[in-house]
Amino acid sequence: QVQLVESGGGLVQAGGSLRLSCAASGRTFSNSDMGWFRQAPGKEREFVATISWNGRSTYYADSVKGRFTISRDNAKNTVYLQMNSVKPEDTAVYYCARGWGPRSDNYDTWGQGTQVTVSS
Repeated sequence: QVQLVESGGGLVQAGGSLRLSCAASGRTFSNSDMGWFRQAPGKEREFVATISWNGRSTYYADSVKGRFTISRDNAKNTVYLQMNSVKPEDTAVYYCARGWGPRSDNYDTWGQGTQVTVSS
């Protein structure tokens, strides 16, 4: 069973950058597709990005395309979310999860989340 722990969140100014990490435990990480979601206060959890088990395929929400990059290092059991040109509307708790695609019900394991706050 994979366990996921996010880190790297914090306070950043609009236009700045932040890199989130998601460390996974368990022997199945390298065979697992992974994704990032986020949830802002008072809003539903929304899809951000997903990456295939081998890193060859990625898919992004339109709202972050061209600004965020998902990547992974299977040797380190870690998936990353590089966030560039951040906007106040990117403020949310960010979660990594195991699965593929934009639907949250395609994911079976979730981390606890890391808070990202973008100041204007």
